[in-house]
Amino acid sequence: MDFHTWLIYLVAALGLSLSPGPNGLLALTHGALHSQRLTRFTIAGGALGFVVLIALSMFGIGALLQASLGWLAVLKWVGGAYLVWLGIQVWRSPPLGDTLAASAGGPVRAGVLFRQGFLSAVTNPKGILFFAAFLPQFIDPARALWPQFVVMAGTFALVEVATECFIAGAAHRIRPWLQRVGKTFNRACGGVFMAIGLALPLRG
Repeated sequence: MDFHTWLIYLVAALGLSLSPGPNGLLALTHGALHSQRLTRFTIAGGALGFVVLIALSMFGIGALLQASLGWLAVLKWVGGAYLVWLGIQVWRSPPLGDTLAASAGGPVRAGVLFRQGFLSAVTNPKGILFFAAFLPQFIDPARALWPQFVVMAGTFALVEVATECFIAGAAHRIRPWLQRVGKTFNRACGGVFMAIGLALPLRG
């Protein structure tokens, strides 16, 4: 992956990490209910789950590319349409603040939080479909897949961890803000998804 493509991927990954989703909600909720130290286990579990999804998506894509390079173009256009559809869903979704947990539970173990974060990522039925739509926009079929996987998975995991650590650390301040402007926030994130879905398939 060349540096210019990586920068685009980095911006897209940041936009995806900031958009409403089950793991972001989990980090926000756990940040409000538990200590920041404990919430890091939730975040680490989610990051590992995303790496697993990226691996499944990329190497499934790699198998298709070995059969025919034409599949990459098909995946780009189908993926672009999916991203536009997902953007519309995010745009129309209720404010994230409306779905926050209202009460705290009892003492919780780090392993439980890690497992919740991991399962929240890998059991999301849209997860692997999303990465299968998103990643082909950045894969270079002329280069080895393993180094591209390391760069993409590592970049996304680091961005996700940094974003969710920020969200968890600022949970008490973000919560009332989301309740005030959550709908505008959803529309901004939905607009990013739709723009990516329309623009990326047109890249060479």
